[in-house]
Amino acid sequence: MGDYMIEIKNVSKNIIQDLDLTIKDGEIFAFLGPNGAGKTTTIKMITGILPIARGDILIDGNSIITNPIQAKKKMGLVPDSPDVFLRLKGIEYLNFIGDMYKVPIDIRNKRIEEYTKELEVNDILNDKIETYSHGTRQKFVIIGVLLHEPKNWILDEPLSGLDPKSAFYLKEKMKEHAKKGNTVFFSTHILEVAEKLCDTIGIIDKGKLILSGSYQQIKQKFKEDNTLEEIFMEITKNDE
Repeated sequence: MGDYMIEIKNVSKNIIQDLDLTIKDGEIFAFLGPNGAGKTTTIKMITGILPIARGDILIDGNSIITNPIQAKKKMGLVPDSPDVFLRLKGIEYLNFIGDMYKVPIDIRNKRIEEYTKELEVNDILNDKIETYSHGTRQKFVIIGVLLHEPKNWILDEPLSGLDPKSAFYLKEKMKEHAKKGNTVFFSTHILEVAEKLCDTIGIIDKGKLILSGSYQQIKQKFKEDNTLEEIFMEITKNDE
């Protein structure tokens, strides 16, 4: 299926030490770890928000260091905080994203209508983002990613603040996206979601990748009936 979607090659920065990871086409990858383990730092390096001290990250073969514009065109980010563009109205934010990624007006309008209805925010499109709750801001950031249909979704705790119906909708969209041969890279604290939803799991602790593989592969290294939560507690227990 062509290039691997996301290749993290021996990357170091702050807490992160020699992180080496490949996320393949058609994969939902869950990135797990305690607070402060380096999850958000990694996501910020993948997306070019933080410079990489050593190593490289390729998005569909494009280096985020030497070819950042091409790399960024291939991804959509839901950051760890949805507090962006607070003075814009919801519809202005979505049109701004549409303009940035050159989404044709007719396709854009159709998608905006569909996604804002599904996430039940179509009646507040003309309100400023600063008036929205945390969960509603999160929905608009998610719609921004859905709007331009990038091949690689980079989602930092995307379910935080979403109501159950919206969380279900996003999880279904993640599955659909991967089924089409695209990539979803997401960090989460909700281990049951990672267990049920993901093809591959990576567990990071103190800036180092401790384990990665499918849930079945990871389970084989522990007691057969262990849940992901029990495995996670076992390998991060010395953090106290």
